Parts: sequence; structure tokens; C-alpha cells
Amino acid sequence: MTAAMTPVDDFLADPASRFATVAMADTNGLLRGQMVSASALKGIAKNGMGMAPAQLSLDPTDVLLNLPGVNDDTGDFHDDPLKIDPSSARRLPWSKPGHDLLVLSNFTGASAELCPRSILTKVLARAAEAGLFPKYGMELEYTLFNETPESAAAKGYRNLTPATQHASHDLILYQAVQTEWYESVAAICEPLRIDLAKMHEEIGAGFMEACIGAGEGLEPADQLMLLKNFIRALALRQGKSVTFMPRWSEGADSQSIHLHISLKDKAGKPLFWDPDQKNGVSQTFRHFIGGLQTYIGDMTLIFQPTVNSYRRFAPGTFAPPGLTWGYENRTTCFRIVGHDAGSLRVENRLPGADTNPYLTTAATLAAGVAGILNQIDPEPEVIGSGYAQEPARDFARSMPEAIARLRGSDFARDWLGTPFVDGFAATREAQHDEFRKKVPDVELQRFFDLG
Repeated sequence: MTAAMTPVDDFLADPASRFATVAMADTNGLLRGQMVSASALKGIAKNGMGMAPAQLSLDPTDVLLNLPGVNDDTGDFHDDPLKIDPSSARRLPWSKPGHDLLVLSNFTGASAELCPRSILTKVLARAAEAGLFPKYGMELEYTLFNETPESAAAKGYRNLTPATQHASHDLILYQAVQTEWYESVAAICEPLRIDLAKMHEEIGAGFMEACIGAGEGLEPADQLMLLKNFIRALALRQGKSVTFMPRWSEGADSQSIHLHISLKDKAGKPLFWDPDQKNGVSQTFRHFIGGLQTYIGDMTLIFQPTVNSYRRFAPGTFAPPGLTWGYENRTTCFRIVGHDAGSLRVENRLPGADTNPYLTTAATLAAGVAGILNQIDPEPEVIGSGYAQEPARDFARSMPEAIARLRGSDFARDWLGTPFVDGFAATREAQHDEFRKKVPDVELQRFFDLG
């Protein structure tokens, strides 16, 4: 029986095809890859494409962080094969026909243990073995500026001009004024096959949110990865800038990625819904929440991966107060949302906007599934404001604590793999050590004369 044609096959069969882009996601959520000719893509489709796993040790501005066995004294900066995923193929929004194919890939072999997309693939397979299949979507928060990268740098990233002057949550006035931006975001999502479900103004000047519709498998994480990268590209093409920093200034609220997730069994039956229970929350769902509360804290580093991440939890920001849960309660970390079998889900509000969508999904799913398999009951539900109550469980509040807790987590080593745990912790430790040497402007202003 002849295999069905994929978009890659269609591209290769078209004599007008010239170049395609093969991309992979680094640990920061940035797409890296190369443009390859149509003839080269034929060989890559069969045999893979060489790429240095040292790419996974890079910070966003290509500072090389320590990744043991890859770029330390034992590393040789070799290439490992990337395997393309033909089902991930889509079109680049601004490229001409024949140059516009984009296909995602992930490392194979030993480097798969460090590759975010490969790690999510592994966790999805392990959940499937237990008869559990996630349906999930994500919300992405970002701030848009009427600044070029050059003008922002010239200002020292202070006193920047956001796209709107005032905080404007859901304000249609600013949405109408920025129609061209919203329509441009929607337009790039079509060739990129991003299921853009919702966009709106958020709770700060220039602060916006874009939401990915719920889906299955790798697809929602792929889409969020593409959305992050191409929203930034869109802004640059329009002479603007966006940031996904969890806290880009003292006056800004915190920016995050919220993951909404539910589970089905192999027959497609929703497992979180029980009409006989309070708010329809099944015992399986309660165990999923129990798993999140038990295991997420030790994996804080995945959800808060940069030195800036921890500034998101400064007093007065609308960030989770601890590993709490509640029904339709935005003052908790794990917010239960929905009113029927088709909509009931949990929203993980812990991830910062700087997190990697593949790793965020993998860690959340692993924790919840383990809670079901181990039948872990959650702490009592929070009623009222979570900010006014002491949480029974907490996540790491500093980067050193987060690094130590990830390294010490047998759970993370079991589900995500020891090479990833050791490697990711080492790169984040290198970042923290680099920034420990810096003297912030605010310290000079506070202590130079009289300190």
C-alpha cells in the first residue's frame, strides 16, 4: 500500500521548489536551523541533517553556557542527526513560493536526551502507555513596543514606549487602534498552521495575550513555539519590538505562558469529568492535581528558566502565590476551568513567558500522570484569595534553589531523563553564575555614595 503524500513530498515533487527551512527548538524556545536546497532536503528526509547539540547550550544572544559532555573539556562540538517530522511542515509567512517550506525536527540518538521536542515526545508516549491522552492549549503573554531593537538598546532598555500608553485589560479602544497589528498576527498564523483561538489586551501598557486552541500530541506545543518566534519576527519587520521577559521593568506586571490541559482515555472519553462530584471534578482529576502539587515544585527551573524569571514573583504582581489549586480561581497556581465534560481542565499558571513550551508541557503532563498512577490526593481547595492564605506547598523562590531541587529530583530524572536534568541544571547554573558577577544600576544608585 502506498504511503500518503506529506507536504514535504509535495514540495519535493514541485519543480518550482528551491529552498526549505529545517528548524529545531533550543532550550530557550528559539528556533534554530538552516535553509537547505530542495535536492538536499531529499537526502535529509531519508537520513537526517547534522546539527551540533552545542546549540542546546546557547543563551538567546548565543552566550555559550556550560553543558557537560557537549561543550566542556570533554566536548568536541560534533554534529548529531536531526530527524525531520514531515507532519510538522507548514509555510513561512513572508517567503515566496518555492522558498517557503518550514519543517520542524528534533535530535535523535544521545542528543535526544537533551532535545526539548524529543523529551515531550517521550513523555507523551509514556502517558499513552498508561492509557492517558492529553488535550491542551496555551496562552502567550507579551509586551509590544514602538521601539526598534536599536532604539531600545540606545535607551538602555529604560523609558521605553509601549504600544499603548495605559494599562488596558480587554479594552476594545486599544484593540481597535491596533487593528493592523492584530490582523497581521492572524495573517501569519494561517500559513504557519497555528490555531489562533483568541487575542486581547492584557493588564499593562502594550501588554497583550494570544491563545492557542486546544489540540493533541506535539501540535499545540509546536504552534506555541512558532507563535513566539514569528510574533517577534513580525514586530521586527514592522519596526517594533516585543519582549517575553517575565518582568521587563519594575512597573510592569508579570508575563507568563498558561497551559490548559485535560485528559482522555484511548476511546476518547474525558477523564476529568464526573457529574456527581463537586464542580464535576472526578477522582482522576483530583489525583492529577495531587501530582501537580507533589512534583511541580522540584521542577520549578523548567517553568522559571532564567535569572529574570524569579522577579515575576515580586509582591504586587499577579503571579501564583504557591502550589495551590481552586475552581475558577485566578489567585491559585492550578486553576480549574470549565463547566462540562468537554471544557473541564486545569490551567497551570506557573510557567513564565520565557519558558520552553515543549518542556513546560512535558513537565506538567508527567507530574499529573504520575499523580493519577500513584493516586495522590491534592491539598484542600483554596476558597477566596490565594494571596491571603499560606500555601501548603511551594515552588522554588530563587534560581539556586530551583537548580538544587531539579538536580535532587528522582521524579524528574525518571520522567525527563538524567542527561536532561544534569544538562539543563548546568546551563542554568552557568547563567546564574554569570549574572552574579554583574552590578545592577539600582545597586549603584542605592549604595554608591552612602552604602
